Amino acid sequence: MVTSGEQEMTGEGRVPAGIDVSMANAARIYDFFLGGKDNFPADREAAARVLAIAPQVPLIARQNRAFLGRVVRFLVEEGIEQFLDIGTGLPTEDNVHQVAQRVAPTARVVYVDNDPVACAHARALRAGPATAVVEADLRHPGDILGAPDVHRLIDFERPVAVLLVAVLHFVADEEDPAGVVARLREAMAPGSYLALSHFAPEDQAEAAEQVEGVARQAGLTGVTLRRRETILGFFDGLELVKPGLVSAPDWRPDPAGWACETLKKDKVSRWFNPHTTPPNWVVCGVGRKP
Repeated sequence: MVTSGEQEMTGEGRVPAGIDVSMANAARIYDFFLGGKDNFPADREAAARVLAIAPQVPLIARQNRAFLGRVVRFLVEEGIEQFLDIGTGLPTEDNVHQVAQRVAPTARVVYVDNDPVACAHARALRAGPATAVVEADLRHPGDILGAPDVHRLIDFERPVAVLLVAVLHFVADEEDPAGVVARLREAMAPGSYLALSHFAPEDQAEAAEQVEGVARQAGLTGVTLRRRETILGFFDGLELVKPGLVSAPDWRPDPAGWACETLKKDKVSRWFNPHTTPPNWVVCGVGRKP
């Protein structure tokens, strides 16, 4: 473990201080599936166990990440220049601030995660005064809304985009995810947007067992699968943007096919059969506050 205040250089790259890279981390496993470089042997070993159960996971991860990029571009085109990205995970290529600031250089982004590992990596890769990293838990939205860096960069009197990409399925039913989302919606000014993606396997019985097996291999706990009707309820009080709540590849698809094309070229491609169609495990949607 690195214990000094400095970053250690290893053969794998820079390691944020205090991070034990001998233990697999879910955020770094996800980074590996996305073709990123901030992962280590323990993460890749865990990823291999996941792939033995569900070799389609890298493509599903790419589809979810590609949705994030498309939705940020859409929101900037709609005039949004401040983003609250909750459950951001490990920084990788085309992070929210990078996508937004290509179009709107003055865009401001606050990244929020409850994982100190993800936050440490994010702070090590911080990108300037228009971005910030807040360690907080989605289950306690008041802590997020009251964080000093959130107040510094986000003006809730003006439209804001709240991003809940692949995070709500980690909030159990007894933890009131609908109430959590409602609290965030209440804080948003008219003209704001809520974007989310969520595990929602079409074949609930068979896919639930597979998803739970993947989660265990990745060191994740408490993945809650929900039906489409339940996920639609998170958009109560909002106007759902076309095409509505759909599978990740079907939300305003990019003709360039970033998720598939990059997968063919990188180090996880050997686990992916391009002639098979992965299950629709993730649904996505965007709602606008009138």
